[in-house]
Amino acid sequence: MSAVQAKQTIAETMREIGRNARIGANALKVATPEQKRTALLTAAGALNAHRKQILAANALDMAAAREKGISGAFLDRLLLTDARIDGIIEAVKTIAELPDPVGTVIAEWDRPNGLHIERVRTPLGVIGVIFESRPNVTADAGALCIKSGNAVILRGGSDSFHSSRAIVDCLLDGLHLAGLPVECVQLVPTTDREAVGEMLKGLDGNIDVIVPRGGKSLVARVQSEARVPVFAHLEGLVHVYIDRSADLDKAVAVTLNAKMRRTGICGAAETLLVHQDVAGTHLQPIIAALVAKGCEIRGDATVMGLVPEAVAATEQDWRTEYEDAIISVKIVESLEAAIAHIEHYSSHHTEAIIAEDAEAVEKFFNGIDSAILVHNASTQFADGGEFGFGGEIGIATGKMHARGPVGVEQLTSFKYRVRGNGQTRP
Repeated sequence: MSAVQAKQTIAETMREIGRNARIGANALKVATPEQKRTALLTAAGALNAHRKQILAANALDMAAAREKGISGAFLDRLLLTDARIDGIIEAVKTIAELPDPVGTVIAEWDRPNGLHIERVRTPLGVIGVIFESRPNVTADAGALCIKSGNAVILRGGSDSFHSSRAIVDCLLDGLHLAGLPVECVQLVPTTDREAVGEMLKGLDGNIDVIVPRGGKSLVARVQSEARVPVFAHLEGLVHVYIDRSADLDKAVAVTLNAKMRRTGICGAAETLLVHQDVAGTHLQPIIAALVAKGCEIRGDATVMGLVPEAVAATEQDWRTEYEDAIISVKIVESLEAAIAHIEHYSSHHTEAIIAEDAEAVEKFFNGIDSAILVHNASTQFADGGEFGFGGEIGIATGKMHARGPVGVEQLTSFKYRVRGNGQTRP
């Protein structure tokens, strides 16, 4: 088969997937809440029953990734364990039990002419999710779309292909038992990048929204080429600011968790800012805790003078999402300076302030335009499951429609229902 023929075959395959997804979306938008709940609870049971097969599939992906010399942070995102499968199952169960958003009346009012108007939640339609390496996204995206009445086309990275296939099979078991079309959830059957290009074209109008979840290059390509709306999930260039009023114990514990709990996730802290008034008391204990866990410190000139373990930070360090055991550290002269630094370098994902001064917290919250702002808690709570959404498709960093964790409600739009009794407009 020639390269041209192969591309034509991929294009036709993708168009067929798009047509089938629209069929699935039309069925899901009128599915009963109990059908969707049954589908998800059955899928959760299948994930548990088939965990050996899922782990075996993941082992294939892990072995291939190691052969490629993939980084430790990447391998951590790819890895599935019994505990992580338990987490996936729990997320699917939680999503199953969430209130069904479809048909919910958001607002209603009466007009002087007797018309009754309702604003009602409705599914978006067909959602294309393009993601890299994280097998749990397969389950989260599939479950959230089913619950919100949307069909989903999943295009996972080549590194997680076997894991994603095993997880999707469990979701299909749930759809089948609930009497819903299996086309509601489809995994792109090829790792060829041409399939991504076809999705970005919209599959003949059959994709309503694209959600990219991955590195800067993936998101940049999606934003550049997409002909349909995009919920952008940009890099997590996350900051923790230690205010002059910060409690030392909280500062140490929160910073350590924000950076080192899992270094490869988008909510991991990448830059630490410390107010100059507490540099003498707070910096050393925080750095000591990080270094003890194997974290490399890259500091500005002041940090270099105070911390023997630090290496000099470059301008690029303030712009880097490490996804590794590395953190950039800077001493700032004021809260305003911290806000200015964050606004200049941030990807507008998540930022945290450690402070006991309520006025400082309000200034921080009001002065920074990121999707998630955290006070006296780890940035690793930037997660749909931790927000009570059951899971997430991603953290949207744009400003239109969805922002922050994209859960069930964020995967709906609305329509208006107008009820009258023979009114005509003069």
